[in-house]
Amino acid sequence: MSLLLTTPVEKMTGPYRRRWWALLVLCLSLLIVVMANTSLIVAAPDMTADLGLSSSDLQWVIDGYTVPYAALMLVLGAIGDKYSRRGALVTGLLVFAGGSVMGSLVDETGLVIAARAIMGVGAAVVMPATLSLLVAVFPKGERARAITAWTATSGLAIAVGPLVAGRLLEDHAWGSTFLVNVPIAVVAVLGALALVPPSRAAGMGRIDYVGGLLSIVSVGSLVYATIEGPHFGWGAGPVTAAVAAGVGLVAFVLWELRHPHPMLDVRRFLLRPFSGSMLAVLFFFFGTYGAIYYATQFLQFVLGYGALETGVRLLPLAGAVFAGAALTGKLTPRLGVKAMVGSGMVIGTVGVFLLVLIEKDSGYADFLAPMLLLGLAIGLSVSPATDTIMGSFPESELGVGGGANDTALELGGSLGIAVLGSLLGTAYRDELAGLVGDRLPAAALDTAQDSVGGGLAVAERLATSPEAGPEQARTMADAVNQAFAHGVSVTSLAGGVIMAAGTLIVLAVLPGRRARQRPGERPAETPDAAFCDASH
Repeated sequence: MSLLLTTPVEKMTGPYRRRWWALLVLCLSLLIVVMANTSLIVAAPDMTADLGLSSSDLQWVIDGYTVPYAALMLVLGAIGDKYSRRGALVTGLLVFAGGSVMGSLVDETGLVIAARAIMGVGAAVVMPATLSLLVAVFPKGERARAITAWTATSGLAIAVGPLVAGRLLEDHAWGSTFLVNVPIAVVAVLGALALVPPSRAAGMGRIDYVGGLLSIVSVGSLVYATIEGPHFGWGAGPVTAAVAAGVGLVAFVLWELRHPHPMLDVRRFLLRPFSGSMLAVLFFFFGTYGAIYYATQFLQFVLGYGALETGVRLLPLAGAVFAGAALTGKLTPRLGVKAMVGSGMVIGTVGVFLLVLIEKDSGYADFLAPMLLLGLAIGLSVSPATDTIMGSFPESELGVGGGANDTALELGGSLGIAVLGSLLGTAYRDELAGLVGDRLPAAALDTAQDSVGGGLAVAERLATSPEAGPEQARTMADAVNQAFAHGVSVTSLAGGVIMAAGTLIVLAVLPGRRARQRPGERPAETPDAAFCDASH
């Protein structure tokens, strides 16, 4: 038997025999792409101390990955459709591994950000390729289950990333959290060549590169503006980026409406199942990514858990994702996409609202219920939404479908971390100024207000200062913890309100199971077509 699988899936007379092994390879590829962000959450303190990162530096170490990742997925998904979906997967994994090697070796802030950007480019190739290959390889009756496994892998990576990074950081420097991606990527490349059949779109015309460029400008500028503006002020750069995003979006829509073979047919947004599912993914990851981001900071800085301890305490979230995925696989064919997506979003909203109760003296138990609810919500709602999105695209545009789904996911997560992170920072700074602003020198107050880590560092310096001493240091640390808990509570209230509004919008847009099919509409574009297929 040849070690290289050469028969294209389009030429197979029946379902691919080793498709579940292929799914394992696709999920492994997805795992490291998502882990690249979640593992950095626990590695950030070590990186900050070693590289002397400012708040702006750390933000761009994180988001140097996010901007190319979000901006390029749609275009790279289309390129994979035309030339080779498996080739795109392998190429993306190799680029991702190269960026990981670079990140593990460099010791300058600019080079770390560059390495993260290279990894983001690789991830932008891998992410849509995993979904397009999944849909190409699995027959319609099994796609819902396969996408459920794909979704569960995303949830698993949220918890596994911090756990793996935490274990590595016990004995190694922060560069090890980059280097661990390399052997996994190599295994995924070998698995892709041996177990994932080649696939490409049949009869696909020329790629709409103008539309692709406009999508890159629109999404990239929007992500940049939402990262830079809320955190560092709406100066010329963020304002220009916001204007470019708006102009680029209008130009993209107008171009796509006139183009005979558009990159993304924007008329598809008139289909309620598609637009409702896209909104669900965007709103859902806005709330959940933002909540997990600042909950993890509370565990590390306020409760004092180390990197590994934090990772272990995120494991219940992963377990809840798998429980939700198991439930949605059984219930969606019976209840429909709207019921499952709506239920998941309601549960996720409740989870975010529970974080309003966080106080200075809150412990891990106060975070357990919100994390369990957020994990359950991910498992329940993301899989049917993703299946509906992918079911709205013909076989020739699976990469574009994967890119659209993943752009909504990444854009929602980026907006959540940026907007909710900015609200958190503002509430923390204002509360801390009220508590200790009249007792600290201006320079020390500025440092303390920059971040919760900065505030605790000021408290440590006070402990060794002859003018202050341990008692004033304890007072300062107590004020920092109280201010951050206040910030978490205020931010969770805002995040919960946004999630609740998003839930109402999604429920209004998504049609029910008995919604009539429009004249001339393909069955795959009806609300529950993919799951109806799966139930037969």
